[in-house]
Amino acid sequence: MKNRYHLLLILLWLAIGTGLRFVRLESLPPWTDECATIVFSLGNSFRSVPLNQLISSDVLLQPLQAISTVGINAVIEHLLDESTHPPVYFVLSHFWMKLFSPPGEVTSIWVARSLSAFFGVVSIPAMFGFGYLTFRSKLVGQMAAAMMAVSPFAVFLAREARHYTLVILLIIASLCCFVKAIQTIHRQQSLPIWVVLAWVTINSLGIATHYFFALTLCAQGFVLLWQIWVQANQTTFVYVRNNWWRIWIVVVGTLIGCLVWIPVLKSIPGNELTTWVASSNPHIRWLEPIGRLLLWTMSMLLLLPSAITNLPLAIVIVSGVVTLLFLLWSLPHLLFGLKIQQQHPDTNLAIQIFSGYLVGAIALCLGFTYGLKMDLTLAARFQFVCVPPIILLLGAALAGRWNQVKNFNQHKQKFSLFVNGKVAVSIILLMAVLGGVTVVWNLGYLQNQRPDLLASLIQRVSPHKVLIATTHLHHGQTGRMMGLAWELQNRPAQDLQFFLARQDSKTKDYTQAIQVFSQQLTQIPRPLDLWLVEFRTQIDLQSQQCFPDTQYGKSAGEYSYKLYHCAAQKSDTSQSNISS
Repeated sequence: MKNRYHLLLILLWLAIGTGLRFVRLESLPPWTDECATIVFSLGNSFRSVPLNQLISSDVLLQPLQAISTVGINAVIEHLLDESTHPPVYFVLSHFWMKLFSPPGEVTSIWVARSLSAFFGVVSIPAMFGFGYLTFRSKLVGQMAAAMMAVSPFAVFLAREARHYTLVILLIIASLCCFVKAIQTIHRQQSLPIWVVLAWVTINSLGIATHYFFALTLCAQGFVLLWQIWVQANQTTFVYVRNNWWRIWIVVVGTLIGCLVWIPVLKSIPGNELTTWVASSNPHIRWLEPIGRLLLWTMSMLLLLPSAITNLPLAIVIVSGVVTLLFLLWSLPHLLFGLKIQQQHPDTNLAIQIFSGYLVGAIALCLGFTYGLKMDLTLAARFQFVCVPPIILLLGAALAGRWNQVKNFNQHKQKFSLFVNGKVAVSIILLMAVLGGVTVVWNLGYLQNQRPDLLASLIQRVSPHKVLIATTHLHHGQTGRMMGLAWELQNRPAQDLQFFLARQDSKTKDYTQAIQVFSQQLTQIPRPLDLWLVEFRTQIDLQSQQCFPDTQYGKSAGEYSYKLYHCAAQKSDTSQSNISS
């Protein structure tokens, strides 16, 4: 009867988690990195998009079309040549998108995102197994599964056509082996050889999915060495030594799995695709990374409407106040739940392990940020390394709070918790569900670029002839323009063109591109609305009879832009009259 009850609960979490991951999955156009996922997964190249010339939306979006003759070799070749990511997810995505994408048509964004959403759903029962293995408690497993199902941060990652949900699954699997290793050390047993082999395989796949998986390995290494040192001083050393040799096999096997990527990793430092992580200057604005890290961590439990890109400031302020009050109320409940779990040696060990893991992971993140000036807090998605252990500890805390133990009545009163455990847990889970819904409706601060917001503005202000120009450094700018073109093609027809001004590889300036752009601008019939989007160089437009619009010209959807209205050239008055 109990097994059936637990099965029904897992099915409930799966239903809720599936809904939060798949409902309105296509509501937003793809942003830059999602365009990269689609292009590389299809085996296409960004370099097929012409630079320094006027192009239509169809030409710009052509790399997003499936080609039946393109295979895995092209996926790996273009990815390693044009990007900084390993290929495992992109190969899987290749089969997925080719299965559901008709050749010659732009791939559906729902199809592109659905693979990540699927892995996100799989992580729900995976968290149940992780919680049960670690705490030997089905209640902890259920709470961890429930939190994974509704966590706003987990939902956010699952709704993106990126590799983060797959790497989270691999982190869960690696941490299961990690827990098993520490448990065998404490029980003075030998680590099974199948766990050794599985651990090496999982770690190798993790590195081949995302290089930041190495942060997980380092955090595990810190905790593992600490536990071995403690046990070496407390128990018969022969058990530690026997396990150490098997763990050493894991270390060597994992290193081999990592070393094969050294030639690729050498090209990443200084790569134009990664220089943005060094743009925050954390030594001057030293509080900002800590603030961002706290926000990303809080969003694993709670997220209220707070998107400053599309919400009034008053709503954002109210959400901030409610969030703070809720955290002040819920924190004692969570701490109390963990204190209950700490009363048993095995569960106390689990809490120590993953508290140490989180300390190590956060220390590594801040070390990169402040020590190496690579700010890993700039993007929320980089904190995927902390998702499984935080969700696990939340599950353990909720399970401890749910199980009211009579022996803890006096201790409970010291916390002045006011409500009983089951009510408190229900409120916390409902608030987490609200956070997941906030993500589904794109109302939270967990957002990337929003091409739809700028596209809506362009369509409203410039309903006729439009030219969108940007400066081009790498495929990131191409992806940004693809997001705009994707959204604008679904709106009322416009006479729309794009111009991607290429940076000269030798001089590192745009002089030649601006000359070509200025020449081609004179050949476009007027009147014309010119939108300079993320345009990073100077250009003389007044001589082209293009004048800035003072009403518009800041940013929309994290796109910076300037709008110019281009009138007919004086020598082309008659042509202007015909055009108008």
